Amino acid sequence: MPATPAPALSPDAATFYATQSPFSDPGALASRYADLPADPAELARVVRDLLIHRGEGALFRHTHPADRLHNDAETRYVDDILRIIVERDDAPLGRRREVGDRFVGVCRDFSLLHCSLLRHMGVPARVRSGFADCFRKNGTDDFHVDHVVTEYWDETKGAWALADAQLADPAITSDWDVDFDPMDVPRDRFLVAGEAWRAIRQDGADHRAFGLHPPAEGPFWGERFVAGNVRLDLAALNKVETLLWDVWGEEDGEPGQPLSDAARELYDRASPVVSGEVSYEEARRLFAEDDTLRTPDRVTCFAPFNGESRVTLRR
Repeated sequence: MPATPAPALSPDAATFYATQSPFSDPGALASRYADLPADPAELARVVRDLLIHRGEGALFRHTHPADRLHNDAETRYVDDILRIIVERDDAPLGRRREVGDRFVGVCRDFSLLHCSLLRHMGVPARVRSGFADCFRKNGTDDFHVDHVVTEYWDETKGAWALADAQLADPAITSDWDVDFDPMDVPRDRFLVAGEAWRAIRQDGADHRAFGLHPPAEGPFWGERFVAGNVRLDLAALNKVETLLWDVWGEEDGEPGQPLSDAARELYDRASPVVSGEVSYEEARRLFAEDDTLRTPDRVTCFAPFNGESRVTLRR
């Protein structure tokens, strides 16, 4: 009996996710991609060797210059990220950079650049926002940390796979005791934002166990934070891959404070659309029709180091 062919992605979804967004487009620097490998795992390692996370200085025995620590991760667009990388070292992108020459980013930057490379190779790819369980230390065993990964279409499996380019270096996986393949992140180890919201609302998970840091270290946790990630994830599914601290559609209230019943009902309706087997058509429809969830032309940016500002996004 012949083998059953792997499921195929719909033509509309394949075309949409295999083309660049205004955020992932390398622009005039696309020629820098010419000699790179096509394999998703190899591309993840290319990204890993060009970037360093803001929080990895101690691991690499390196002190980030203050201007890079404060400003690199405020770079929204891949063409600008690439410009910074090649200004510091004009070598081909496939060549590993010295730590001091890398772009100083966050998880979103690793994933967006990986997504850009995959799309350039014709692989449908998208950025996903959610919460990981692998960044736990110092008694935070139950905490799910705000994180971003790449999701790409694996033709051999006929399914979307989660890939974490930030973990594509054995030194990083060893430091965090990661026990899974970073190119096939288990769905129960990284909860997309909609799944985290449903875990809280339907399964009784403690909303205080989801956030940027454990509650003792800061206010960015809880149901309001998870709701914001649902917005970010829906936007990314529509190829609007903003900074993680770009905010829109937010009702009044401080981080960590409860949402209104009306807001909870909105995210109860939105979370299934961005959970499980995401329907391309439903994600596009919800984003187009809901004024609260859809990203406007201008957003409020709460930059961690540089403060609040209003920003007009590229379209």
